[in-house]
Formats: sequence, structure tokens, C-alpha cells
Amino acid sequence: MKAGIEIGKDAHGTPVAIDLEELLATRLLVQGNSGSGKSHLLRRLLEQSAGLVQQVVIDPEGDFTSLADHFDHVVIDSAGYSPREIEALARRVRQHRASVVLALEELEVEQQIRCAAQFLTALFDAPREHWFPALVVVDEAQMFAPSAAGEMAEDTRRMTLAAMTNLMCRGRKRGLAGIVATQRLAKLAKNVAAEASNFLMGRTFLDIDMQRAADLLGMDRKQAERIRDLQRGHFLGLGPAISRRPVAVHIGAVKSGGKNAASALTPLPQADAAEMGELLHAELAAEAAEQVHRAPPPPPPAPPAVETLADSMARRAEPAAVSDKPSAPAGDVDTVLRELAAEEGATFRPASTLFRDFATRCRQQGVASAHVDMPAFRRLFAFASAGVDQLDAEQREVVERMAEGVADDVLAPYLAIVVTAALGQGSPDEEQLARVYGTASPGRIRRLLEHLEKTGLIAVHEDFGGERTITVPGIENVMA
Repeated sequence: MKAGIEIGKDAHGTPVAIDLEELLATRLLVQGNSGSGKSHLLRRLLEQSAGLVQQVVIDPEGDFTSLADHFDHVVIDSAGYSPREIEALARRVRQHRASVVLALEELEVEQQIRCAAQFLTALFDAPREHWFPALVVVDEAQMFAPSAAGEMAEDTRRMTLAAMTNLMCRGRKRGLAGIVATQRLAKLAKNVAAEASNFLMGRTFLDIDMQRAADLLGMDRKQAERIRDLQRGHFLGLGPAISRRPVAVHIGAVKSGGKNAASALTPLPQADAAEMGELLHAELAAEAAEQVHRAPPPPPPAPPAVETLADSMARRAEPAAVSDKPSAPAGDVDTVLRELAAEEGATFRPASTLFRDFATRCRQQGVASAHVDMPAFRRLFAFASAGVDQLDAEQREVVERMAEGVADDVLAPYLAIVVTAALGQGSPDEEQLARVYGTASPGRIRRLLEHLEKTGLIAVHEDFGGERTITVPGIENVMA
């Protein structure tokens, strides 16, 4: 089996490789300030080694869940599980040799720390027959192995330090190779950092962090200035799995992407101070009143049961059986979207949560969804929640043309109006529009209709009795 993976190239364009077998025995420490490319480096390492070794990622920010869209990683959304279930999942991860991402972003900071500590401890305490080799990546390690007590409870600090120390000091005999990444070496517990024999040091500016990085790399104070001058995505590597002498590495490209906002400049809106002031203050009191009286959104659906995730891990671990029987047809994206949109309270949930749920369901049902990114998902979900699938193929084609250029945030209610008109059901009532729009406020529905009318998408007529009639320009083409 191939034991080396390429992580990038040096200053002369020569590939720089990491020896996976050596890495499993000697562990890795990654350091870099925010914006230095630390997460990109971890993603490159994980992508290149996927399929060669089991991977467990402790992900406090949800940056690595996209690995599941390209590789066979199982995302464990920790928010819905009890401590005992988290420990049971960790034991089954070792049993089935599943590559997983423990997503902690929905938890408070101290809950993240306790959950990760319990998960790591259960990995460490697995039965001897399950001691298979695995890379255990801990991002933002200074949270889980702090050098000082900080504001967390003392029992939490003892728990997480014990888990991280076991991983880095005693994990090798159990097949666990720790890869810890931190923004601040000075904030990382020294007994955890000292156990790593391989180092990839990115840009840092604080003298105390720069000096610690230089000490680990065997550099003097003058040479340490190189660390301050490193560009984004450039690291200094040293260690038995990388190089016997410090080597500069430019990290290579990756397939999956994080959720970090783009850092490029975008044009500002073309509005003067008076226009911007009107936009900021228009109907401010009404919106503030809505926030006070708005009904709370329904709770998100429960995550998959432990048994469900365990079955998924077991299926991925087993080799595909050869059978003469034709396989059942796989589902499609439209079916997954319809099922998701049909759930009670789906439109009240944040788009990011819906998108993550959609991706998980697609993976569970064997549906290829890598081509659907967040913007595409928002529009597809709007079509599904508005019931466009009730129309025939010709009608849907016309509706798709009508929907071009309609803003994402008002697309679903606009499509609901079009669909009810096309089916000869008149105009949707406020309750139906509120469900599709994801609101419990009648005031928001009224403003929505005013906005759609001002943009020329609909025409609204109300008689003296309060009866409302909505007409849609071009609807005759859909009804034909």
C-alpha cells in the first residue's frame, strides 16, 4: 500500500510528502494564526490520506463536514446525542473503522469541550481487538488542551486535558495518531504539544508564539523571523514523517471547501446616505414589534438514532457483496427535497441547517448531490416547498422561466402563488404563505405581498370586505 502522500511543493517545485506510517508513530502539530491556511493544510492532509487510513476529525466550527460530500466520512451532529450515546458512537467508530467528523458547532463552548473529551476518551478506551490505526485530527486544539484554566469549569478542564494527553502521549500503542492544530502555541498545554515529533508551522506574529515555533524547529532567534514572513498557505515543516531539516512547503489544492466567508472585496451598494438611512429606518418599529411577538420556531428534527449511524458505519466498513439480482433504483435529489420540505416546520429552520440535513439524507440514500451547492439548494428547496411538482412538465418549464431573476428570499411564496393559480385554486391564504415563507407574522406576509407587487411579479386587489385576490402576470401560459 502507498505510504506517502503529497501535501505540497517546496520553493523549487519539488513535491513534499508525508510518510503516513511514520506519522502514525510520531504525531503532528500544526500552528498558524487565523488566515494562515491552517484549515486548508488539514483538509489537504485528510483528502490525500482518505481511503488509506481511518480518520476521526474533531470539528468545533463545522469546517470539515464537506468532506462527506467527496469521501466516505460520516458526519456526527453532536447536538442531538446524550453523553452515553456519544461514547457508544465512539466505540462503534473504532469497531467499524469508520471515518467520521464530529461536528460540534451547534453546542456552547463548554459543551463542545466536554463532548469532544468524552468522544476521545471512548476512542482511547476501546477494546484491544479494535485498536486499528487511525488519524485523529483536533482543530482549534487550544480549546481542548488549554495551558491555563480560563473560564471553563475545573472538572471540564481536567476531563479534556486527560483526554488530549492520552491521545498524544499514550494513543500510539492503541493505533491513534494525534494531529493537533492551534492558532496560538502559547495557549496550548505544553505536555500535549511536546509529544508531537512532526511540525508544520505557519505564519505567526506574536514573539512568544514565534519563539516557541522556532524552538520546535531548531531555529535561532534570527532565523525565527522567517515565520513572521510566511505567506498564506506556506508552512515550515520538520520531523521524521516530513523532513530531517526544516523545509518550506506551499500546500496544494483541495477538493472540498470550508464554510469560511470570502475575503475578497465586493462592491458596495450604490446608495447615498439619505437612501441608506431610509432603508435602515423603514418600518423599524413594526419589525421590532414582530420580534417581540413572533412565535418561536419549531424545534429541529432529532438527529439519526445511534443505531442508524452505527448501521451506516457497518455498511461502509463491509465490502460490497456480489449479487446477480438487479439493484433497486437509487433515489434522486427531487425526492429527497420533497421529503425534507414536507416535514413539519421545515421552512422555519435556517438554510444552513436544512442544507446539512439534505446532504446527510442524500448520502444515506446513495444520491449524488455534490453538484448542489448552497445557492442551488435554496432555490431547489423553494420549488419543493411551494409544490411545483404538482404541475406537469410543460407547466414546470414555464414556471422555471418565470422564476428566473426572482430573489431567493421571496422565491418560495412567489412560486406558491403561481402554483395555486395554475391549479385553479385561486389565491393562497395567509396561513399557507406564512408556512412557505417560514414566518408566523401576518405583518411580514403583507409586506411580502407589497414587495412582490412593487417588483411587478403579482397584482393584489382587496375589496371592502377584506377579500384579497392575487393575479400573476403570465399565468395564462402556465394554465394553458
